[in-house]
Amino acid sequence: MINWRIISKILGSLLLIEAFFMSWCMAMAFSFDEDDVMAFILSTMLTFGSAFVFLYFGRDAENALSRRDAYVVVTATWLVFSVFGMLPFLTHGSITNIASAFFETMSGFTTTGVTIIDDVERLPHAMLFWRSLMQWIGGLGIVFFTIALLPSLVGGSVKVFAAEATGPMRSKMHPRLSTNAKWIWSIYVLLTVACGISFWAAGMDWFDATNYAMTTTATGGFSTHNGSTVFFHSITIEYLSILFQFLAGINFTLLYLSLFKLRLGSVVRNGEFRLYLTIVLVATLWIMYLLVTRLHYGYEPAFRSALFQVVSFITTTGLSNDNAGFWPHTTWFILGFLMFTGACAGSTTGGFKCVRVSMIIKVLRNEFRKILHPNAVLPVKLGGQSVPQDKLVSLLAFFTLYVVLVFFTMAIMIVNGIHFTNAATIALSLLSNVGAGLDTNIGPVMSWADLSDGLKWLCAFLMLVGRLEIIAVLVLFTPSFWKKI
Repeated sequence: MINWRIISKILGSLLLIEAFFMSWCMAMAFSFDEDDVMAFILSTMLTFGSAFVFLYFGRDAENALSRRDAYVVVTATWLVFSVFGMLPFLTHGSITNIASAFFETMSGFTTTGVTIIDDVERLPHAMLFWRSLMQWIGGLGIVFFTIALLPSLVGGSVKVFAAEATGPMRSKMHPRLSTNAKWIWSIYVLLTVACGISFWAAGMDWFDATNYAMTTTATGGFSTHNGSTVFFHSITIEYLSILFQFLAGINFTLLYLSLFKLRLGSVVRNGEFRLYLTIVLVATLWIMYLLVTRLHYGYEPAFRSALFQVVSFITTTGLSNDNAGFWPHTTWFILGFLMFTGACAGSTTGGFKCVRVSMIIKVLRNEFRKILHPNAVLPVKLGGQSVPQDKLVSLLAFFTLYVVLVFFTMAIMIVNGIHFTNAATIALSLLSNVGAGLDTNIGPVMSWADLSDGLKWLCAFLMLVGRLEIIAVLVLFTPSFWKKI
């Protein structure tokens, strides 16, 4: 049976955290004295009030979670956060449609970065900050953040972490998960602060620097300007953006070992990181060659545009410094592959993850070897350790579901009259949490706001499925999950 009392208690506590962050935006609305003050006052009060309602229903709950409870908690947390996160948009009137508001909020928390707001510059400062803050909170995971902040809140936190974490393998730096979470979050905060200071030193004002730092390290891609990083017309800012997007795509455990433990060799020896770096270099040089030979770009602009788009797509950030919609069609295929692949597991990025690509390559290599040596025992190894057979079965299941959902989403979009190229972009953007803009990156000119309400609800669901890596959400729709034991 599902323990609804403990689930209600956890959701109530999490809503208190969301209301606390919302109050930051309320303070910012007061400081800028814009028309969103009342919107954040009402939203904060409603969120605080609802938190206490959840806590009331969860009173006297035992602080222990079963595996089933953990999966319900994680999915419910992202849904509840998105429901209350859309209140500022609705009460302010910047978004008047519930489907659109939920779409925008889910895009924020899942760090997908797609938006139905075509003119973000019309939004008040506090509303822009809330969009960026949503992405920063969701970057490493809402529940994972709670484990770091309030470890005693989530009984059975290992089960919750397993339900929310990305990637097929779990790496630990410390026996206590809460200590691991604190260390990883310390890296996340440090990276955000370093990114913000760098942007400020390169010419951004403090507001833009803070917002772009949060969305860059969260690999979310929400911007405070319609032109993304192009708005600043700064080569330095573009290279800084590339650097911090790339760093955010590395496994945060590796970043911790290299920065705090000074084990730089652990990064270089890591097979997933080497594959990540190789893909970035090869894709950049390929696209650079096409830009120079086909569109007659200069070498430096071609290199910068190619590297920026490659890093943005593989880290599933979605920022842009050029209009790839005018690039040769071959580059669309390359960028689509990067959207699918994603960066490293244990980072803030979405996508299939390089470690899974590496595992598939090794499985295929072993299958070819078995043709020549039928009796050979050929284990799949990662970091010198053999991968258990159950992990390989899970890999096959995940890959199958991923591909099926991509084609399912494409089919629905095409049936609803959307161009094939845009349908493919939508499918990969949602399930990989990339946030590639339909009007600035790939395909004929189109805005996400053009989607019907029904499609927006579907897209919001697919963003959640992509963020929680499919199985953690879809398992809730199986009859056996709800059967009494």
